[in-house]
Amino acid sequence: MEMNTLENVQESGVYDVAIVGAGPAGLSAALTLKIHNKKILWFGTSALSDKVEKSEKIANYAGCELISGKELNEIFRQQIHSAGLVLTDKKVTMISGDKDGYMILGDNDIYKAKTVLLAVGSVPAKGIDGEQELLGRGVSYCATCDGFLYRGKNIAVFCGHKRFEHEVEYLAQLAEKVYLYVSYPESEINLPNVEMLKKPMKAVRGENKVRAIELTDKTEKEVDGVFFLRPSVAPATLLNGLHMQGSHIEVNRQCETNFAGCFAAGDCTGRPYQIAKAVGEGNVAAHQIIAYLAAKDK
Repeated sequence: MEMNTLENVQESGVYDVAIVGAGPAGLSAALTLKIHNKKILWFGTSALSDKVEKSEKIANYAGCELISGKELNEIFRQQIHSAGLVLTDKKVTMISGDKDGYMILGDNDIYKAKTVLLAVGSVPAKGIDGEQELLGRGVSYCATCDGFLYRGKNIAVFCGHKRFEHEVEYLAQLAEKVYLYVSYPESEINLPNVEMLKKPMKAVRGENKVRAIELTDKTEKEVDGVFFLRPSVAPATLLNGLHMQGSHIEVNRQCETNFAGCFAAGDCTGRPYQIAKAVGEGNVAAHQIIAYLAAKDK
């Protein structure tokens, strides 16, 4: 879906920065930018980092003795509250840059920002075969944006987290048939037109539009569309033309990407996958964003 076909552009004006991701890197940047009175749009959920939450014990984070991930995330939530920061619980599925900054598609709303910070954590570089190539031609990341296009049709859905199950149910209300693969245990989806796939999806097949999905056992299911419901969209898909090094976003020491005004920090920029490294990069990126905005104002 092209951004300029959407009518629901948010009327909140232009933000100084849009931060995508609510892990340690995003939080570190948000705290610094807030202190410098920048207008922040911060995409993420109150659950913050799932990776941090699931950490049993953290022993090498400066300032904290042995601490659990749950305890650390709770400290982060208290900091967010104390700083007056607000999280926007919408999944970013597309970013488009121009001379004035960036347009960000969050669910089916468009936001404008002068700069962007990608703090999306460690995610696949481009998804499965055919996913990126058929984006907008049967592949979608947003059930509420594109679900109506598949009323009465057959679709496949990859669900990467339990919190997206309500979107699966919404799609099942529209589609004739849903082939569903979940990447976590104990799915609660139990609907007559939903067939649970026992094998993961290996590829999306089709030329000018989606024709089928191929599973890892080489069987195919004919479908009209495929929805990938993941916590994060692959960076190279999120921002077309973004330079990557394998599955990581390519940045310099100032956390700058190949797009002016677009920065990246945390696990998405590469190893080591450490909270301390993510916090440090978030701080570096924030100061570089401040300098970038000051230069533009001049």
